[in-house]
Amino acid sequence: MKLYQSLSILFFTGISLSISSCSKFLDRVPPSSLKEELVANKKGINALLVGAYGALDGQDFTDGDMTNLSGGSGYAVSPDNWIYGSVCGGDAHKGSDHFDSPPTLDLARFSAGATNSFLNDKWRVNYEGITRCNTVLKLLPEATDMSEDEKTEIAAEAHFLRGHYYSDLKKMFNMVPWIDETTTDMKTPNNQDIWPKIEADFKFAMDNLALTQSEVGRPNKWAAAAYLAKTYMYEHNYNEAKPLFDLITTTGVTSKGDRYALRNRFEDNFDAATENTSESVFAIQYDANDNSGTSANANQGQMLNYPYNGPFSCCGFFQPTQDLVNSYITDAQGLPILDGYNTHNVNTETVDPRLDWTVGRKDIPYLDWGVHPGDTWIREASTAGHYSPKKNVYWQSTQDEYYDPRGWAPGNAINYNVIRYADVLLMAAECEAQLGNTDAAERYVNIVRTRAARPESAVYKYEDDSEPMDGFSDVPAANYKVSPYPTGTFSSKGKDYALKAIYFERKLELAMEGHRFFDLVRWGIADQAMNAFFAFEGRITLDIQGANFIKGTNEYFAIPQRQIDLSTNGGKITLQQNNGYH
Repeated sequence: MKLYQSLSILFFTGISLSISSCSKFLDRVPPSSLKEELVANKKGINALLVGAYGALDGQDFTDGDMTNLSGGSGYAVSPDNWIYGSVCGGDAHKGSDHFDSPPTLDLARFSAGATNSFLNDKWRVNYEGITRCNTVLKLLPEATDMSEDEKTEIAAEAHFLRGHYYSDLKKMFNMVPWIDETTTDMKTPNNQDIWPKIEADFKFAMDNLALTQSEVGRPNKWAAAAYLAKTYMYEHNYNEAKPLFDLITTTGVTSKGDRYALRNRFEDNFDAATENTSESVFAIQYDANDNSGTSANANQGQMLNYPYNGPFSCCGFFQPTQDLVNSYITDAQGLPILDGYNTHNVNTETVDPRLDWTVGRKDIPYLDWGVHPGDTWIREASTAGHYSPKKNVYWQSTQDEYYDPRGWAPGNAINYNVIRYADVLLMAAECEAQLGNTDAAERYVNIVRTRAARPESAVYKYEDDSEPMDGFSDVPAANYKVSPYPTGTFSSKGKDYALKAIYFERKLELAMEGHRFFDLVRWGIADQAMNAFFAFEGRITLDIQGANFIKGTNEYFAIPQRQIDLSTNGGKITLQQNNGYH
């Protein structure tokens, strides 16, 4: 059973008077002042914990109405970070037309300042989740009708979720204030690196979470271990990360108890009918056509990101870039072209089949919706290129079950995998390469590439183009060629080559999933990569012409001015702005 469907109404109708989702983070009433007699018991604590989960997607559901926890737009706070991680990382253009959603365009061009409303929305949603976790941890010791084991499990889940919310804030804004269950002054300065505190949350979760869960939406010990290992990777602490990756990849299991393993079919990660499998480390659970009366539990963050003028109701955003498309071109050996891929022609050379599960392109089957017609489905090709997103799109044959039409734009039941097993494998490869273990790094990368090379991971032509739901033939839709690296390639070419190959593999495997920008920053190459991207892509589309990434500033987004203003204490500003912003 998915967690939210069964319990979300309990939280929002029974506890919503205690926590106002519309209040601002720095105006938040401390947890100690809540009406504790209403919630300091097993039922109340569990409802509060579900509320902490409920903040994962930034949506609120109260008395039949769906609202955004930030007060802004649901797509601006989407937990998949399609704007901040993918658009800002060169995976995708904003899409739509040039004048639609100026805040997104400013972010894509790295011209967004402290008054960009989306940044304030993102800040507020994450601190809403943190506040809900803190409330659980504050009240938990006072519950007298719970066993110590029950309390420990709930505390571990709250620490895990708090670590998740703080990780998102840290990646986006770097220096953010740490507020926990002991904090009484909400106007806390942002003058310390909070990675060690995030570590502590995930360590507690890993040490205390159950190995399996009765509800698939809850994290287990191994999900916490993966988050902790990823935290170490952001800190460049490879010696601490390696033993965790060793354990996760040899003994780790999902919350359902399945051993971690890649599925044979790449696309299974992006289909509501095949989710929560052996690849799912931690996923935000979505549902369609449930009992809520709204589309609140569907994936609302991607509601804009469907082809325009096609069989969908909205809206032409999130269009893959030519740079991303060209990255999937392969050489005669079926290996990626790490340098100079943009000098090749994707229409005449061999490609990695992951391209056509990631990008909708002309003359290739678009799931079972028909052959993609090209610019007919594009709102404004001059500003956003010729391609459509694909990983977030539901299938026509199962839309009655997994598409939710009740919102003003499409909702669907496709989960968002915050961490999936291929992500873990590629982080493990990176960790091994950083420690000089190039053979081990190569083995991890080749697990991912071997799956990509399986026949099940190719896209095939329809039996009949005029009847796409009649099924697929055995004829590949494009000239696919992908292979693992020959044994010994990484060791013979050295650490720098190995890391370049691993970085590129993450681009291919995790494209359009909100990781790219944060990876580039973590590797210290964001300025090089993004300015090269602007130079190339700016010759093709108008939206990013003249854009520029400033090293030492644009690695992090501006602290929202609204939050700085709210931080005034005794006439003195508590929150300090990031370098280079005014």
